[in-house]
Amino acid sequence: MNRFAAAAAVPLFLLSLSACGSSDNQAAPEPTATSAALETRASSPAASAEASTQPISTPEPSASAEFVHAATDPTVPLYQMNKNYDIVPIDKEKTDRKVVLLTFDDGPKDEATLTPILDTLDKHNAKAIFFVNGYRVKEHPELLKALVERGQTIGNHSWDHIKLGKESAETIEKQIGDVQNLVKELTGSEPVFFRPPHASGNDDTHRIAKEHGLLYMTWSDGSLDWEMTGDKIKDKTSAIIKNVTDQLHSGSNILMHELPWTGEALDSLLSTLESKGYSFVDPALIDTSVQP
Repeated sequence: MNRFAAAAAVPLFLLSLSACGSSDNQAAPEPTATSAALETRASSPAASAEASTQPISTPEPSASAEFVHAATDPTVPLYQMNKNYDIVPIDKEKTDRKVVLLTFDDGPKDEATLTPILDTLDKHNAKAIFFVNGYRVKEHPELLKALVERGQTIGNHSWDHIKLGKESAETIEKQIGDVQNLVKELTGSEPVFFRPPHASGNDDTHRIAKEHGLLYMTWSDGSLDWEMTGDKIKDKTSAIIKNVTDQLHSGSNILMHELPWTGEALDSLLSTLESKGYSFVDPALIDTSVQP
């Protein structure tokens, strides 16, 4: 059963590839929607002698109370992915469109690289998808568990980081399935997001990912951090921010990697995005049953 099936009847309300290459589909910026303000009202009942003898009636939940419940309930999907790999509201009238999805590929590498990224995400109250490789998880199972303990989402990035579009169905099944099994063994849950390394896929890749209950995605906004090895770019932070903001649009699916300079740039990048009015979508609020 899809993880959102039990909540299908609940109204939807507002809540505010290493892939070295570029996405085939680049979405143009779309107009933003201004989020409605939520006013929380509290009242205290008057106490009296008569009241203590009267039956207590339970008031109907107000619209504001229902709004708060739906907006904070992680079982209610508010977003889905479109054909451009952007994250878009299911209900455009009631859910904020000015969001971005943060993603990190090719981990988990080492604690020194990962911890600064996690600390910065916590600072900004941001969630992300960490697309992991099986061979790295096998080397560092403790880092995978740390990701889960810090409230982040695990994605499947294949076992060996090979170009799956050139492989047989048998190889693809093993590359995807083995990661599913290992992550479940270590965390108790299988990933629900899949990103093919190098954005390389074929019909078998799509089919097998779907059979494993995975939402197949590449990206729609690349940081190009994977091109910044060595000293050819002196100010990597400025370069990462420019690369992301040059492509920035509502629903941007931002590709980053577990790299030291990305960790160093992340605080400035997230602050820049916030200053432009963007918030960070929680992957738990994306309906993974909808394959565009």
